[in-house]
Amino acid sequence: MPGPAEKRRVLIVVRTYPTPATSGVEVSCTAAITEKREWMRLYPIPWRFLTPDKRFRKYQWIEASVRRATNDARPESFRLDVDSITIITKPMPTDNNWEARKRFILPLRAQSLCDLQKKRDADGFPTLGFVRPKQITRLTIKPTRPTWTSGELAKLRQENLFQKAPTEELEKVPFDFVYNFVCEHSACGGHEMKCTDWEMGESWRRWRDKYGEKKWEAKFRQRYENEMSLRNDTHFYVGTVHQHPGSWIVVGLFYPRKATATTTLF
Repeated sequence: MPGPAEKRRVLIVVRTYPTPATSGVEVSCTAAITEKREWMRLYPIPWRFLTPDKRFRKYQWIEASVRRATNDARPESFRLDVDSITIITKPMPTDNNWEARKRFILPLRAQSLCDLQKKRDADGFPTLGFVRPKQITRLTIKPTRPTWTSGELAKLRQENLFQKAPTEELEKVPFDFVYNFVCEHSACGGHEMKCTDWEMGESWRRWRDKYGEKKWEAKFRQRYENEMSLRNDTHFYVGTVHQHPGSWIVVGLFYPRKATATTTLF
C-alpha cells in the first residue's frame, strides 16, 4: 500500500531528457535535495505537460505532496503529485562563480564514485550522489537507433485527458553521450557512464539545427568535453538505474569555473 502523502520542500537539481512512458506519455527523471540535505528522486514528472505555473527549473525550491514509492526499491524514490507543485523561489543565481549553489550543494559531495558504488553494493543505499571526477578522459558519442520504436511512439501518442500536450512531439536524440573518467579513489580503474542530462539533449537539438548534421559535433565537444575537462570544476550528479540497480549513470552536470581554468582546449 502507498505510504501517507506529505508536503516536502525541495531544491530541484537534476532534470533528465524525457523518455516515453506508459503513465504520463513522457517523463523526466528529476532529482532534488531536501532542506535537511537529503536526496530525493521524484517521479513521474511529465515536465513538458505541466502548466506554466508548475514548470519548475533547476535550482528552484518547490513544495509538493509526495509519497514513498511502492514500485521502486531505491530508498530515495518518491511519487510526486504534479497538481500539488508550488514554485517557491527563483533559480539560485550563478553570480560569483555559482557561490549560492556551491554553498548548498558541495557539502553533499561524496569522496569518490568508487566509494558510492561500494556502499550501495553493501547496503543498498545510496542510489543518488554527487561526485567530482579526478579526470575526464573523453566524451564518447555513440550513435543509437535514430527513431522511436513503435511501442515508444504508442506511448508518446496516447491520449491524456487531463493535460494539454506539447505542440511538438518529443524528439529522440539518436546518440548516447558517454563520459569516460577516473574518480578520486586511489584504486580507481576508470568509469564509463552515459549522461542523460536534459541540457545535453537540448544542446544537440539546438546545434544540429544551427550548424547542421556535419558540424554540430565540434560545438558540442567544445562545450561538453573540452570545457568540462579543462575550464570548469565539473561535478556529476549520479544515480542508479531502476531496472539495473548495480549500474550507475550521470544524470546531471554541475560546472562552475575552476579557480584557475586552462585556456588551451583540445
